[in-house]
Amino acid sequence: MLTINDLTYLIGGRTLFDKANLSISAGHRVGLVGPNGTGKSTLFKLISGELKPDGGEITLSNRATVGWVRQDIPEDDTPLIDIVLAADTERAALMKEAETTEDAERIGYIYSRLEEIGAYEAPSRAQSILAGLGFNDEAQNSAISTFSGGWRMRVALAAALFRQPDLLMLDEPTNHLDFEAMVWLENYLMRYDKTMLIISHDRDILNKTVSHIVHLENKTLVSYTGTYDQFERRRAERLLNQQAMHEKQMAQKDKMMKFVDRFRAKASKARQAQSRLKAIEKMDIVDAVIADRVTAFIFPKPEELLSPMITLENVDVGYAKDAPVLKKLNLRIDMDDRIALLGANGNGKSTLVKLLSGRLAPLSGKIHKSSKMRVGYFAQHQTEELDVTLTPFQLMSNAMKGQGEAKVRAALGKFGFDRHKADTRIAELSGGEKSRLLLCLMALDASHIMLLDEPTNHLDMDAREALMQALNNYEGAVILVSHDPHLVDSVADRLWLVADGGCNPYEEDVEAYKALVVRQRRKERTEARNATKEKKAQRGKNKASPLEKETKAQEQKVYDLTQQRDALENQIAVLSGNGGGKEAVDLNKTLARTVKELAEAEEKWILMQEKLEAES
Repeated sequence: MLTINDLTYLIGGRTLFDKANLSISAGHRVGLVGPNGTGKSTLFKLISGELKPDGGEITLSNRATVGWVRQDIPEDDTPLIDIVLAADTERAALMKEAETTEDAERIGYIYSRLEEIGAYEAPSRAQSILAGLGFNDEAQNSAISTFSGGWRMRVALAAALFRQPDLLMLDEPTNHLDFEAMVWLENYLMRYDKTMLIISHDRDILNKTVSHIVHLENKTLVSYTGTYDQFERRRAERLLNQQAMHEKQMAQKDKMMKFVDRFRAKASKARQAQSRLKAIEKMDIVDAVIADRVTAFIFPKPEELLSPMITLENVDVGYAKDAPVLKKLNLRIDMDDRIALLGANGNGKSTLVKLLSGRLAPLSGKIHKSSKMRVGYFAQHQTEELDVTLTPFQLMSNAMKGQGEAKVRAALGKFGFDRHKADTRIAELSGGEKSRLLLCLMALDASHIMLLDEPTNHLDMDAREALMQALNNYEGAVILVSHDPHLVDSVADRLWLVADGGCNPYEEDVEAYKALVVRQRRKERTEARNATKEKKAQRGKNKASPLEKETKAQEQKVYDLTQQRDALENQIAVLSGNGGGKEAVDLNKTLARTVKELAEAEEKWILMQEKLEAES
C-alpha cells in the first residue's frame, strides 16, 4: 500500500528524516508516535504530496486514494451535509455530469458506476457520521459559517471518514472532540477495514484501533507490531538490550585502551598496541540508550487548609439570569479530592470550572470558600491570550516580580524549558510548548486547588505521562475536565456527571460511562426516528393541503420515471448481450431523455419538500 525508501527531508536547515524507510501493507492500521517536533505531521504532508522530499521516494499502490482531514473547509452558507457529501469527489462529479450529459453510452456508465460506489446510500451514511460526531438533524442542515473553529474541524473529520479512502490519514483527530464523540470515533475506527495511519497522543485510542506502531526515532521510522502498550514494552526491552550491549562494548574498549596506553611506548609490545588501536577504530559501537528527556513536571506543595475548601449551596450559574446553565448545585470540595467531570460538550463542565475558579459569579445560591485558598486555573483558550511577542523567560520574569534570572530559569526548567526554548518567542512555540508554559505559570503560587480544563490538548505522550505523575504527586485538590480516559483513570478517584442542568456524583467507572454514552446515542437516534414517523403519520391524518397534494403527485412522477429508467437500462443490457446494437443505440437515446426528465422532476420534488418542511 505505502512504501518509503531512503526518505530525507530538511526544514530550516534541520534534518527531520535521514534515509528513513517504511512499508505499510494494505489493511494495516498504524499509529504514528514520537515526541512533538520530530516530524509526524510533516510526514503526512510528504505522503499526501503537499511537500516534496529532499531525497528518497514515497510510493503508493496504483490508483490508491488518500484521505486526510483538510484545513480548507469553507466558511460560507454551505450546509454541513453538503460539505461532507462533496468530499467524495467521484460521486459529486458523476452526479453533476448525470444532470448535463446527453451521451447515452456515457449515461449508462455513470449510473452503473454510481450504483457500484453506493452513491444513493451516501446521504444516509453522511448523516450517520455527522450524528456520531455530535451534529443533530438541524445542525447538519445549517450553514458551516455558523459554527466555531473546533466544530468546523469536526466537519472536516466527518468528510475524511465519509470518503472512505484506501489510505486514511488522521492527525490528532480527537483534539476537538468531546468524550461522547470520542467514543463514537473509537468504535468507528475499530471497524474501519481499509488502511489507516493515525497520529495520536491518546493511549486508549491507539490501544484499541491500531495493529502496528511506527515510532519516529533518531530521524528514522521504526515499526512495531501490536498496540501502543505492546510497543512500549518491546521498545523498552530493545533499549535495555542495546544499553547492555553498549556497556559491554565500552568495557571492552576501555580494557583495550588501557593496554594501548600501557604498552605503546614499549618496542616489544608496540605492534600489539597498534593492533588494538586499529581494532578499537573498527569496533561497531552500539549507540547508548539516550532516553527521551522529558523533565518531570513539579507542582509545589501548598500549606494545609481545613476542609471543606469550597461548598456550594443551591447555586445556579450561567451567563443570563433567566437561563442558568446549571441549577441547584450542592457540592463540597476538600483538599484531598481528585475529581473528574464527565458529560457532553455544552452540558456545563467548563461553566462549573469557571464558577469554582471565580471567573464566573453565581446567579443565585451561596458559595463558601476558604479565605486563604489559592486557585490554579488552566484552560486551552488561555494559549490564545499569551503575549506572543515575549519569550517564556520574559513572561515568567514579569509573573515572578523581579526574582533573579536563576530562579526564573529554574521555574521554567521544571516544565521542560531549557535556555534555548526559554529565550524563543512564544509565537514560535508549538501548541504543546504553550500548554506547558501555562502549566508552569499556574504552578507559581503553590495553589491549593488546580482546575484543569482539557490540559492534555497538544501535549505529546511523554508530556502527558509527566503531567499525570505531577498531579499524582501534588498535594492539593484537582478538578479535571479531560477527554483522555487514561489521564482520568490515573488521576481521579471520584467522578461527577454534569448533565441535565445539574452535577451529581457518578458511582461507576470510565468504561461504564462509555457504555452509557453508547446507549444514550442509540436511544436518541431511535427517538429521532420515531418522532419523524409520528410527524409523517400526523400529516397523513390531517387534510392534505394543495401543496401536499402537488408534492405527492410529483413524488409519484419521480417514482414512475425511475421505473422507466430502470426498465430501459435492463432492456439495453439484454440487447447489448444479444448483439442488438442498433436497437440499443435507439433505446440509449430514450434513456438519456428519461434521465434528464427524472433529474428535473427530482429537483422540483425536493423544492416542494423544502417548502412543506418550512410550513410545518
